[in-house]
Amino acid sequence: MPEPERLVVVNTTPIIALVLADQLPLLRHLYTTVMIPPAVQAEIRTGGPSGIGVRELEAADWMRVVPLQDPRRADLLTDLDRGEAEVLALAQEIYAGLVIVDERLARRHAKRLGLPLTGTLGLLLRAKQAQLIAEVKPLIIAMRTGGIWLSDALVEEALTIAREI
Repeated sequence: MPEPERLVVVNTTPIIALVLADQLPLLRHLYTTVMIPPAVQAEIRTGGPSGIGVRELEAADWMRVVPLQDPRRADLLTDLDRGEAEVLALAQEIYAGLVIVDERLARRHAKRLGLPLTGTLGLLLRAKQAQLIAEVKPLIIAMRTGGIWLSDALVEEALTIAREI
């Protein structure tokens, strides 16, 4: 059952990772309101050479694209790419209950800004706890096979928490 009234803002990499594992709907099942800023939508729509996530994003009518009230807030995060900066700025503007971002520097900024934070693996662990998925390991393998970089130490920690090693 989704968490009521929890506003969640998601960055590009977690969306792509979930698409690679064929698990994008987990966001909808876990959270009532899932939002992305325009820069994340644009990053996914560019699709790279393989177009990963383009079709899935267009079909995800439950995911809301929310423009920033003050785009200058994102401009202040000059060391982040535009998608990450807009995710953090939007999360601040709407007082998000959770930010889902994987990149190390963006996570540091989120912590510094006092934003509640998780990453793709944290989301998978929550999904397993909610019995929405049976195992985390095959999904991690699918993500890595698709090109998502996850450190061995982080994967080992997640699998230990999931009690899969």
